[in-house]
Amino acid sequence: MRTPVSDPLRVGGYRIVGRLGSGGMGWVYLARSRAGRPVAVKVVRPELVADHDFRLRFAREVAAASAVSGAFTAAVVDADPDADLPWLATMYVPGPSLSEAVRSGGPLTEPYLRRLGAGLAEALMAIHAAGIVHRDLKPSNVLLAADGPRVIDFGISRLAGSSSITQAGIVMGTPPFMSPEQLTGGAVGPPTDVFALGGVLAFAATGRSPFGAGEHVALRVQGEPPDLDGVPEELRRLLVPCLAKDQSVRPALGPLLELLAPDDDAPPWPPPSVAAAIRARERDLDSRQAQDPQAPAASVPSCLQLHAQALLDAGLTDAMVAGAVARDR
Repeated sequence: MRTPVSDPLRVGGYRIVGRLGSGGMGWVYLARSRAGRPVAVKVVRPELVADHDFRLRFAREVAAASAVSGAFTAAVVDADPDADLPWLATMYVPGPSLSEAVRSGGPLTEPYLRRLGAGLAEALMAIHAAGIVHRDLKPSNVLLAADGPRVIDFGISRLAGSSSITQAGIVMGTPPFMSPEQLTGGAVGPPTDVFALGGVLAFAATGRSPFGAGEHVALRVQGEPPDLDGVPEELRRLLVPCLAKDQSVRPALGPLLELLAPDDDAPPWPPPSVAAAIRARERDLDSRQAQDPQAPAASVPSCLQLHAQALLDAGLTDAMVAGAVARDR
């Protein structure tokens, strides 16, 4: 992976504190606003800037993410999609992704699964109220903050009424968490995100996608029932209709939220292992921000590299999925 000749000292009005990560799309930096608030800044690679379709896609990501408000999304605080090197700044969430939390701490127990599901349902309701379909809800796009989950990465979201800039025959998304209609090029809408929500909650309960992985996952999504072994029985009954192949069978988010809501005596969020991870990140963030303001940017500690990869992945999944679908057919 090519790295920049030197990391910038500032992007827009944000002072760079350190580099969080790099990928095929560009670089993500930890930065400070003028008031000292930490933000994550994604900067696009120079090689992509000349690609007109990529610029349009990046601008659409900025527009979609900026349109969403709600307690369970990571807010966009600033962006310049027309800059020489386009960039996007979002609130920095000091918490692990769901995929990281399950990988390190194991599947969540039912009370926490319900709190996670209720938070994600609220997030999707806010996203849909803004006229947006996310289309790529997956464990790495869910950050676990101290007060609940945050949905991130609007790189392939669709604003209502917007035209597609995807090339013909290319399917965008992440196969183990995509709906059948996405894989077949059908119409997508709010039920598409409900399908993904069912898959994400199944992953949180078991540590795996309900349709497995590998090159034939697209066929299993389209033609086989989900594997929900290990999901608590009561929650399983809620997930089965979410994962229905027929969009019309999937529940609306409002009633689903009521069914997912935990009892009043359920343990408070977050799970203990997530709380410990958040405390470690906050300590390291405080330490990093206490360093010399004039010090050059450098790679930050691994425990602070939170949603960098998800931010970098936006716009890159289309080719991966096109290849996976082509192999399955």
